Amino acid sequence: MIRVEFLGPIAREPMEVEVRDLAELSRILFEEETIRPWLQKCAVAVNDVMVKDPKLPLKAGDRVSILPPVCGG
Repeated sequence: MIRVEFLGPIAREPMEVEVRDLAELSRILFEEETIRPWLQKCAVAVNDVMVKDPKLPLKAGDRVSILPPVCGG
């Protein structure tokens, strides 16, 4: 299982899923109505490393963070 964490204003508790890669995770997250609007805007980190490759393999124990855009001052 991998742990998916939703940071910032995404009002969602972490979830655990069994997936092979980021593309499969994306398909699962897209089915979630509260998460779908964020998916195009967010960055993704796996084990605290920013990633972009949807074919990146995931393994048991990995932590995926969904990072919404932020602004600061």
